[in-house]
Amino acid sequence: MATDKAAILEKYRAERDKRLREDGNDQYLETTGQFAHYLDDPYTPRVERPPVTDHVTFAMVGGGFAGLCVGARLAEAGITDVRLIDKAGDFGGNWYWNRYPGAQCDTASIIYLPLLEETGHMPTEKYAHAPEILEQSRRIGRTFGLYDKALFHTRVTDMVWEEDKGVWRITTDRGDSFTADYIGMGTGPLHVPKLPGIPGIDTFKGHSFHTSRWDYDYTGGDTFGAPLDKLKDKRVAIIGTGATAVQCVPHLARAGGTVYVVQRTPSSIDVRANEPIDPEWFKTVATPGWQKRWLDNFARNVGMGGAAEDWVKDGWTDLTRRIRAKVMNLPPEQMNPAGMMAAYEDADIEKMSEIRARAEAIVEDKETAEKLKAWYRQLCKRPCFHDAYLQAFNEPNTHLIDTDGKGVERIDETGFWVGGKHYDVDCIIYASGFEVGTSHQRRAGFDIAGVGGKRLSEAWSDGMRTLHGLHVNGFPNAFVVQVAQAANYIVNVPHNWSDAGETIATIVRHAIDTGAKKVDVLPEAQKKWVEFVLTSPGGMAGIAPDCTPGYYNNEGKGYQESALFGAGHPAGAVAFFSYIDDWRKSGKFEGLTFN
Repeated sequence: MATDKAAILEKYRAERDKRLREDGNDQYLETTGQFAHYLDDPYTPRVERPPVTDHVTFAMVGGGFAGLCVGARLAEAGITDVRLIDKAGDFGGNWYWNRYPGAQCDTASIIYLPLLEETGHMPTEKYAHAPEILEQSRRIGRTFGLYDKALFHTRVTDMVWEEDKGVWRITTDRGDSFTADYIGMGTGPLHVPKLPGIPGIDTFKGHSFHTSRWDYDYTGGDTFGAPLDKLKDKRVAIIGTGATAVQCVPHLARAGGTVYVVQRTPSSIDVRANEPIDPEWFKTVATPGWQKRWLDNFARNVGMGGAAEDWVKDGWTDLTRRIRAKVMNLPPEQMNPAGMMAAYEDADIEKMSEIRARAEAIVEDKETAEKLKAWYRQLCKRPCFHDAYLQAFNEPNTHLIDTDGKGVERIDETGFWVGGKHYDVDCIIYASGFEVGTSHQRRAGFDIAGVGGKRLSEAWSDGMRTLHGLHVNGFPNAFVVQVAQAANYIVNVPHNWSDAGETIATIVRHAIDTGAKKVDVLPEAQKKWVEFVLTSPGGMAGIAPDCTPGYYNNEGKGYQESALFGAGHPAGAVAFFSYIDDWRKSGKFEGLTFN
């Protein structure tokens, strides 16, 4: 095993080195200027309206799961004067934009879709497809009355604390200028599309679009899975082989045209085993408090603590179950950090070897199968699960264009170049993902100003400082909904949002009930919490710069020291959720001031 392990780790390093490049995140193009049309909304017409100049109790930026969870929890607490603002034409966040064929969640629906119990919805399948996820977003909006004051197709341009009035002033790109007692920011980590910085990308004369703005007028078909019948005589290239491409390539392959799948680094493709949810079984599960119990069970099973039984049973819990078993079977003399890390490595190699063997078993062309093998630790890149992606390469019209880690050389008027060879295409689809690692204000489009006009970017110039990931000293009545310095739970992100919504609603309800007008965090409490977070042993393995480059590790460049502040509770997500629940229920709100 030792020799094999050494050889595998050396292979990992060699494959990583192919992808290393000096420009890191700068290799991608911002979707502005001549590329701004990639941000157009192809789904909902923009409706003109007069500017809004009123006052609300709570204004939330973001109509995705984060905003919906906050709005719903506020409504449950009797606070219904809530406004959600979003650049999209409806609720849904990423699931409003991601309507590409085959789009579905890769965490089980029963725990991924928020507020299922509150809305009375039973997911139709283990991994719900995009239309159902979007509809659940709309269902939350309807159930909790969040459509009433929502502003869609609206971008916030500034949020400024007005000390003399004790309110926030919100301005937008549609001339709105209104105030709110409280504000929340739930802009999400993945919502600004990026393009690959390929020379000549602006010279292509054919058709092109980003997967987050899928052009069904061009391809035919629809988000519900109808065949892409307009592509049967087209030559199509899809650039990128991450989670998005894994889901839509099978649909492109079935369309009947010529498909070029352009790859820098292969994704790991484990079994998905999707299946319908049995309504009779669901009745036995859906007893009061059921979703919270399932969320807790999954969180425990993907953490190192484990739970008595794994209810979800998927690829995420499989890996952690293997790691846990390896660690627990260590002899006493090896039960130390080095020994546990070696056990982790062994479990991961075992899992990844199975995933590579799966590619070899499914893909008929041996050369293609070899190029589809993922040579890195499973958590170096986002793990993928699919039962049709690898099979798509057995279709005679579907061709893997492997760039050996280098990417596309250039694009010209009629196609693209790889390895000195030109490929003529009618259409290029960019499955290049979303901005990660750029500044918060760049992705959000604004930079809030707190007490004395101090901007959040200034307050965080040396790294993020919060209490519980939500509160920032000097920014009263403001909540930042994100994962860092909180649970930092990225396996099932909506769990973070639902819990944060509960915290926010509890605090605002308490402030209203006690007549407090201003809620802020004590500087010493914030400092103490940040110091506590910094004792964390670190994030997931993918953060390591020795992983293959990707958005998990800043494209292989690693992170500056300030990125250490992005850690979570040192004891993990389950510990944070337990801690913050006790903190809420105590009614003391330790670390906050109510004036």
